[in-house]
Amino acid sequence: MKIVFFEVEKWEEEHINSSFSSYQPILTSEKLDETTFSKYADAEIISCFIYSKLTKEVLEKFSNLKLIATRSTGFDHIDLNYCKEKNIKVTNVPTYGAHTVAEHTFALILAISRKLVPSVEQAKKGDFSSENLQGFDLAGKTLGVVGTGNIGTNVAEIGLSFDMKVLAFSRSQDKELVSKGVKYVAFDELLANSDIVTLHLPHTKETEHIINMQNIQKFKKGSVLINTARGALVETQAIAEGLEKGYLSAAGLDVLEEEAHLREEKEFLSSEYLSKVDIKTQLLNHVLLTRDDVVITPHNAFNSREAVEEILEITASNINKFTEGNPQNLI
Repeated sequence: MKIVFFEVEKWEEEHINSSFSSYQPILTSEKLDETTFSKYADAEIISCFIYSKLTKEVLEKFSNLKLIATRSTGFDHIDLNYCKEKNIKVTNVPTYGAHTVAEHTFALILAISRKLVPSVEQAKKGDFSSENLQGFDLAGKTLGVVGTGNIGTNVAEIGLSFDMKVLAFSRSQDKELVSKGVKYVAFDELLANSDIVTLHLPHTKETEHIINMQNIQKFKKGSVLINTARGALVETQAIAEGLEKGYLSAAGLDVLEEEAHLREEKEFLSSEYLSKVDIKTQLLNHVLLTRDDVVITPHNAFNSREAVEEILEITASNINKFTEGNPQNLI
């Protein structure tokens, strides 16, 4: 069985090689496209990331191809119609890092509630006074979770473990969360009654600027906004307005509206993305960057060792299950 992994970063090599006992995959840093296919055209299984363009013109060169295992959640770089026509199976990584992002969400919440950043900066200067460092307890506060998919569900459960009241707004209700004490409410009701609002939605036409200049005044006075999902969910001016007028007392942001278009979090770890996008230049003059009431991290919520390894583990499992005749995560 000839298996070829394209777009492999150095840090991925050892993990990929250790994931197969019966096969020795071929690893290359090359993208798969019309200029690179010829060396690998006899492959039966290929794995790629999102920069390979698996068009009909490329795929028809692979006469033995049985499986495409993309190391991404998205699959718009693959011609699925051609794959269906030729009975080529396609698998993806439907979810990863659900605990990772949820934990980072609470890292931001705790950084704000316990004034962690100014505390550390003050101590480094040799100032060990507690002046201006009083924080607030999470216990008894109301956490508003917008979106209760895998990540939002984990955030809600962490909130419950902090003895918080948890409100939720989502397209569908999770009965298990309800049984644990989470209350689903209308969006405006969540904004009006939450001490902390945290966003866990994908970026779609419907969710773009779900927090905006028109509804920022609906937040509970002095509440906190957290966004570890997508920058475009929040209109930047609305955050500034909310902070200036006291609707918000603070914001914790791992994502910003001005970030370059991002399809997969793992792009931040790829040499292809970093060679094309100067994130520092884009964000250096951001209006929120120097505010003391805003904690910003550099789109790092997904980036734990376990999360990035999970992508490779799921991909290897997709391939192994397919070779065993029991395919999973089929698109």
